[in-house]
Amino acid sequence: MARAAEARFDWFRYQGSDPDNALAKPGPGDFRNPVLQGFYPDPSIVRVGEDFYLVNSSFSWFPGIPVFHSRDLVSWKQIGNAISRPEQLDFKGRELSQGVFAPAISYHDGIFYIVNTCFFCGGNYVITAKNPAGPWSDPVWLKELGWGIDPSLFFDDDGTAWLLNNDVPPGKKMYEGHRAVWIQRFDTRTMKLVGPRTVLLDGGVDPQENPTWIEGPHIFRKGGWYYLTAAEGGTGDRHSQVVLRGRRPEGPFMPFRHNPILTQRDLDPARPNPITSAGHADLVDTASGDWWAVFLATRPYTGDAYNTGRETFLLPVTWTGDGWPVILEPGKPIPTVAPRPNLPRDPAPPIPNSGPFTVMEEFDGKALGLNWMRMRNPEGMWHRLAGGSLYLTPRSQGLGDVANPSFVARRQQHMNMEASTRLRFEPGAGEAAGLAIIQRDEYWYALLVADAGGKREVRVVVRDGAETPAAGRVLASAPVPAGDIRLRMVAEGGKMHFDWAGANGDWKRLLSDADGTVLSTWRARGFVGAMVGPYAVKARP
Repeated sequence: MARAAEARFDWFRYQGSDPDNALAKPGPGDFRNPVLQGFYPDPSIVRVGEDFYLVNSSFSWFPGIPVFHSRDLVSWKQIGNAISRPEQLDFKGRELSQGVFAPAISYHDGIFYIVNTCFFCGGNYVITAKNPAGPWSDPVWLKELGWGIDPSLFFDDDGTAWLLNNDVPPGKKMYEGHRAVWIQRFDTRTMKLVGPRTVLLDGGVDPQENPTWIEGPHIFRKGGWYYLTAAEGGTGDRHSQVVLRGRRPEGPFMPFRHNPILTQRDLDPARPNPITSAGHADLVDTASGDWWAVFLATRPYTGDAYNTGRETFLLPVTWTGDGWPVILEPGKPIPTVAPRPNLPRDPAPPIPNSGPFTVMEEFDGKALGLNWMRMRNPEGMWHRLAGGSLYLTPRSQGLGDVANPSFVARRQQHMNMEASTRLRFEPGAGEAAGLAIIQRDEYWYALLVADAGGKREVRVVVRDGAETPAAGRVLASAPVPAGDIRLRMVAEGGKMHFDWAGANGDWKRLLSDADGTVLSTWRARGFVGAMVGPYAVKARP
């Protein structure tokens, strides 16, 4: 029996697929894009020997900054979270699209470094680890960077470290989105910035075009040249990647005359199954000298509407005869299937990240898996695992309260998705538990078993904007008998369906064709993706 005031979830099942899965199937020597589906934006990558490590933005979700490992650049296994302790960073009271964004991972002399921005909880910082799986250190704050964002570290062949980032331009801001890329020496012994700060790029590669939002800068070295790459054009469908090069890390840098080296903005927006908003790339070489790029892009189901967030893609880098890197030639769409890197194949990860798949979470471990997250830093012990089940305590913090509700979630990774669970719960006065899916505090759905004046009912609750009460509004409800109940949410692009069933009975549809764009980044705004999982709540007296 469950303890009083707890909801017991015996399992959670996630199943997903995408329309293009049947159109483009990888052969034995191919891989499928994206390599990390769902809310995995702003990828940064580093190679150490034959091992590759990759990190992504996580904003105000906790634990934060997932860390992945691969040896073939295709099969990525999550090995840790760099922000795993509440005392490292405080996301309390922050919107879900605030928190940490655009981490950059690097390695030197036995130490891994992540430099990052937590704009509303201290600014820019660096954390370190000897093992990329963790534990990672507490942040060392880089106050000198002020309102700069997107820092990254470059280690030259002589061990000299340089920190570059996006910041305000040196003179007057000439237009909205006018930013600059700066560089400064970084002392790894004292963990401080030293020496003069220098502008590498003011505005973008073509100042006459008033380029916007130059960001996510990285430097790498090849063949006597220092290459500076950065995203340009903002995070929407004008997103792109550009490259410049020079003979010294502090410049001057000259732009490639055929920039951008990656974009999808020059394609027909009416094309079927589009991939859009490509940029924020990071380049890496293999031990044999091949070059590859990881970058973010999106997969809308209509217009610019996608619920899955910005995802991580992989493509080879080709080099022009005069030594410039190109990720994708102009006018070419990002392929959903491409030849694999010439690397020994990794085994498939225990939790799939790409293509159609089904995952069954039995809650039989000692702790939730690394891919499960909570909204902001956890407050108190409101969840536990015992006897192969997850228990959640209903609390007054709800999905719409900019707080830390009793909600554990994993990413929606497909356009078409089913999320289901078996729940054992007899709600007390004002209590409810079930499944929830959220894009932002003001935009979510919940499918709940709830108290209805001493009786039990199943209901669909939505919050579809800031004008809707924080607790949401009921769209549909039905009485349900005592005993175990199964709940299921079904996403079909821009539509949502909600079902319930007895422990062994047939599914009954409670609500069809609800507006799925409530869960889209286009409508909710922000930089995250939809997250789905078990949820419990108690109405305030």
